[in-house]
Amino acid sequence: MRNLESRKYGIIYFIGLVSLVLTLKAAHLQLFSTKYKEQAQRTTLEKSQIYPSRGIILDRNDKTLVYNKPIYVISAIYNKIDPKMDTLLFCSLLGIDKETFITNLQKDWKNPQFRKSIPFIFLNKVDPIQYAIFHEHLHKFPGFYPEQRNIRGYPHTHAAHVLGYLGEVNQKIIDNSNGLYSPGDYIGQSGLEFAYERELGGKKGVNYILKDNLGRQVGSYDNGRLDSMAIPGEDVKISIDLELQAYADSLMINKKGGIVAIEPSTGEILAMVSSPSYDPNILNLDGNRGKGMTSLIYDTINRPLNNRAVTNRYPPGSIFKPILSLIALQKGTTYADRPIFCPGFYRLSPTKVQKCHPHTTANNVSAAIMHSCNTYYFTMIRELLDLYSYKKPGIGLDTIVSYLHDFGLGSKLGLDFSYENKGLIPNSSYYDRVYKKEVNGWRSGWILSLGIGQGEMQLTTVQMANLAAILANRGYFITPHLIKNYRSGKSIPENFKQKKYVRIDKKHFTPVIDGLERVVTSAATIAYVPGLDLCGKTGTSQNPHGKDHSVFFGFAPKNNPKIAIAVFIENAGFGAQWAAPIASLMMEKYINKKIMPSRKYIEEKMFKGILMENSVEVNWVNNTISPQL
Repeated sequence: MRNLESRKYGIIYFIGLVSLVLTLKAAHLQLFSTKYKEQAQRTTLEKSQIYPSRGIILDRNDKTLVYNKPIYVISAIYNKIDPKMDTLLFCSLLGIDKETFITNLQKDWKNPQFRKSIPFIFLNKVDPIQYAIFHEHLHKFPGFYPEQRNIRGYPHTHAAHVLGYLGEVNQKIIDNSNGLYSPGDYIGQSGLEFAYERELGGKKGVNYILKDNLGRQVGSYDNGRLDSMAIPGEDVKISIDLELQAYADSLMINKKGGIVAIEPSTGEILAMVSSPSYDPNILNLDGNRGKGMTSLIYDTINRPLNNRAVTNRYPPGSIFKPILSLIALQKGTTYADRPIFCPGFYRLSPTKVQKCHPHTTANNVSAAIMHSCNTYYFTMIRELLDLYSYKKPGIGLDTIVSYLHDFGLGSKLGLDFSYENKGLIPNSSYYDRVYKKEVNGWRSGWILSLGIGQGEMQLTTVQMANLAAILANRGYFITPHLIKNYRSGKSIPENFKQKKYVRIDKKHFTPVIDGLERVVTSAATIAYVPGLDLCGKTGTSQNPHGKDHSVFFGFAPKNNPKIAIAVFIENAGFGAQWAAPIASLMMEKYINKKIMPSRKYIEEKMFKGILMENSVEVNWVNNTISPQL
């Protein structure tokens, strides 16, 4: 017991001795030594952020699509600015007048985006020579900080909607970033720049710098132990083929619509075109960006910022018929060699008929696809709708819809993109709401237009291209995507590698694909390319507000296909007039690398075709808008 008491007092004496030593040392440093006081008087500690280089974007063949351009900016912290500074010298060094100086310092301090103790961009895009000279005089202007940043440059004028653009962060982004972003930072705001912001953006570094009372650097703090290097963003290779993309852009000049081309075996998007488009360089954060953005926003006729390939949804028209054929064959409501006589119309009721164009009798599914017989497909969908009971077509419709979901319809496909529309696939609940006043409910005859891809059904162009990929693969697809790989070797997301199968037996694809081949060889022969074994289907998407839309989807070659494609051109009429030849030219260009001489006249016609009525053309050289001839 006595030993325990002695040990306890020993510990207390030891702690007391250590405390006394620490207290005396602190007193010496704070009360008697002038070393740290003098250093504090002589120096101030400044935290300087180091901005990483943003990752570059390359096409599938390693051609640069997006690179970094250095710009020089002057940031300011309002509370640290010396009111007695030489304003005249400051302005002369940077080539600005006093009015600009005053204007750039005036901020809405009630706005939480601006705070007098936080840096903000005072002057953007400073001339490199002026920047270097100003840097030499920096100690004369406390509160001002020169920085080198990077903006995006584009060596080509293509794929603006795919690539996207950068913009300055707003306060909401800053507040939700957990310190990742600060005022004046840039962030991807659309396209791939948005989708892969975290990978492309890299990570900022930091330097702690000691400065004397004149603002001159005297060294790094604590020998740089707290400093960190900036981590550059990932370089990204995307699936776009620049040559094919550029060719598609040239074919879509003076036309409104979208094109999506996919490599069926991988789901990689080879080309994504929305027309009208714009030169991505006008949004590269240089001094003219504001005018360029304003011109794009106020072009409400052409709406060039709208990505028609993934956001606009349209009735697919007759390209839906091959998909309905597969479902009917799978459910057993029809068979491959079934003939259905077409008198030139389909009788919807004793007083109402739906016309069909003249053709010989479709003796099987392949012929029905080739002739695009409306009567055949009104019959087919009615039998599917009434499969369980003619009084309960909703059950049949929901069965169809469940298969369509397998095909990626009625929901977003999951592209690596900033925005994607899910389209519209109406189910029984939808029509229950539409016909809620009907005492006995609705009947199959009221929605037969779905059988020919009309009515309330709406798809995006990328969904149509994915349907072509499923047909090319005989029953599966990989989620369409734009990422191909990272230069660092980092793996792409697993969902861009996994096959998604539809619930259709493989044998049912044979008559359908034979029909698609016969469309090109015997019906829409303008799309025929000797030796290419091209398969496809034209469509005319009815437009209640004007001229019908021209549609085509297909793939090539028939066996071991290399490309699947969908082309949708607004207000262009029949599918065989514009969409089919454009799609065939793109497939020929991609596979053969050239257009054969016998088809040059078709190419020339597509190049010169003007299908945009009452549109305007924007001259991005001087940002003026002039009528398009």
